[in-house]
Amino acid sequence: MTAEQALASSDKKLTRSMSVIDAAALLVGSMIGSGIFIAPSLMARNIAAPGVYLGLWLLAGVYTLLGALSFAELAAMMPEAGGPYVYLRRALGPLPGFLYGWTLLFVIQSGFIAAVAIAFAKYLGVFFPAIGESHVLASLPLGPLGIVNISTATVVALLTIVVLTYINMRGVEAGARVQTAFTGLKLLALWALVAAGLIFGGSTGGSSANFSPLFSASVPSTATHPLFLGALGVAASKALFCYDAWSTVTFAASEIREPQRSLPRALVLGTLVTTLTYVGAAAVYLYLFPLPTMAAIPENRVAAQAARLLSGGETGAKLIAAAILVSTFGCINGMILGGARVLYAMAGDGLFFRGAARLNHKRAPSTALLMLALWSAALTVSGRYDDLLTYTTFASLLFGALTAACVPILRRKQAAAERPYRTLGYPATTILFIAVALFFVVYIVQGDKKSAIYGLAIVLLGWPVYRLFRRAQ
Repeated sequence: MTAEQALASSDKKLTRSMSVIDAAALLVGSMIGSGIFIAPSLMARNIAAPGVYLGLWLLAGVYTLLGALSFAELAAMMPEAGGPYVYLRRALGPLPGFLYGWTLLFVIQSGFIAAVAIAFAKYLGVFFPAIGESHVLASLPLGPLGIVNISTATVVALLTIVVLTYINMRGVEAGARVQTAFTGLKLLALWALVAAGLIFGGSTGGSSANFSPLFSASVPSTATHPLFLGALGVAASKALFCYDAWSTVTFAASEIREPQRSLPRALVLGTLVTTLTYVGAAAVYLYLFPLPTMAAIPENRVAAQAARLLSGGETGAKLIAAAILVSTFGCINGMILGGARVLYAMAGDGLFFRGAARLNHKRAPSTALLMLALWSAALTVSGRYDDLLTYTTFASLLFGALTAACVPILRRKQAAAERPYRTLGYPATTILFIAVALFFVVYIVQGDKKSAIYGLAIVLLGWPVYRLFRRAQ
């Protein structure tokens, strides 16, 4: 039996239990974590024009939609577990597919799970002060990592990963129910904040004057200056990070009902909902705080500061803390649910430990879920996940561009293959997505060369690992 046949046979064991609403909730819930509550303040440090600030949030949403339209054709054509890993393997060969899976699981997916789990623990500390990184339970010497502190926040983060991994081991239906419920709650919380800002913002110091001048006089003269473009790239990376993980829904394609119809709908619907939510929230923050004030907010907690201002006290801050708890919990669940499916697909191809292709009695990839949980827990304890995520920001964009390029490549290589959905506006849609991705890759690298070099090294480390798996196969 070939690797292709093994994967196809293995995929039949996964049940198609998720509806289009569940799939859209997986996309939205994985995208919206803690970023929108903090990233706008970080962006305000790098840009001075309100028009650029809002434009970056909108541009990131349009960029994501362009990618979703391209990915929708690939997902409907190949509704298999693994998403971009499968598309890259089919179009470019096993090595690019493996390097994507390696980077996603070694750093991006696991690092994101670790980072968001710690964020969840920190905000739980608002209600239970004993939980926090300052409450150290033990200090462990871990060689090159130096002294690693195990705090009460670390313990809560680890317990969160364990609980959500267990839920997902109960089957995709259980994971999808949690995802849909928490996605609905987080959207309700964010739109409540937007509505409160619009209704009460004017009486609490909000002003439309914060939007002008929309573009400062200095922008046109510096728009092509390398330093300006570098700062713009760094600022844009914060918005793009908030939109990242939108392709997570394609990881679980083999468990979505009527995937040829449901996947394109979920990708487009989920992206539009998230874009409207992000742009609305970013605009309300700007209405309440001019950019210099936003940049100076302590610990960049702009959402908490906005809620505190609107409520006239700490009640609003606690409500936002509760919203972040809901948001981060749902985000971790989506990342765990989706990430394990990539491991499952790689194992089916012989490019990962074969045990990861096993399903339990609930038809969940339990071994893959455990492996992802263990590595995420290791990064949580190490505390190095933030550095790793910074290093691979550009790699995520690069793999996105490569995956979109699979559309024209496969149209040429497999012209006769069935395509239930074709990319809207092709080829302009796909070309524009790739061009925007490469633009940001170039200027993110220019703005942070050191991180880009480290990130490239992490990606390339996957090559010898790939050779080992190929040799074992």
